[in-house]
Amino acid sequence: MGRAFEYRKARKMKRWGQMAKSFTKIGREIVMAVKAGSADPTTNSKLRAIIQNAKAINMPKENVEKAIKRATSKDEADYKEIVYEGRGPHKIAIIVECATDNHNRTVANLRSYFTRSGGTLEVSGALDFLFERKCHFRIEDTGINVEEFELEMIDFGVEEVFADEGEVAIYAAPNDFGSIQKALEDRKFNILKAEFERIPQETKELTPEQEEELQKLLDKLDEDEDVQNVYHNMR
Repeated sequence: MGRAFEYRKARKMKRWGQMAKSFTKIGREIVMAVKAGSADPTTNSKLRAIIQNAKAINMPKENVEKAIKRATSKDEADYKEIVYEGRGPHKIAIIVECATDNHNRTVANLRSYFTRSGGTLEVSGALDFLFERKCHFRIEDTGINVEEFELEMIDFGVEEVFADEGEVAIYAAPNDFGSIQKALEDRKFNILKAEFERIPQETKELTPEQEEELQKLLDKLDEDEDVQNVYHNMR
């Protein structure tokens, strides 16, 4: 078990904190996936993965269907994926992934959050190199021999596999997402989650008081409706 496992265990994200916020995030992801591909999950692998994630957080089927229907409407907002980078309190690097239909509103809000916390919003590319992009799957552990499974999946690009609380976690390079998804589906594994993550190359330790200062900024970011995911390099 390597760095991805340790990172997974240590990070304290609030990505799925509030159910209503989670449904809003998934809904926007569905809209973007449909607009970028099609409304048919059998031919749109990204949409299929998002629907799996929706099931994992118990999002009602009718909510998913409504989001797909909205995406095909001309009146539906055209969301864009935009990544912002900033330094939080005590120089902690933060990556904020957004889905927005109004770039000016989003960047103004984010700049306000960072400034009020004593941080700064940086130019694109200033901090991205501090994080490594990975695709991440979680499947149901039905007594899988992790070592044998990892050897079998290496041919599809899998880099790391480990058992974690009744599930099996899989990490790989982002470009291998499609091939791994297909391999898991062909083998009839129950995919519980499929997503992309940013793992910090190095982490920075803060005192409890400093962590509390940073957490106020992270909470503020998490409350913003345009924010999809937040990553940082605090240990």
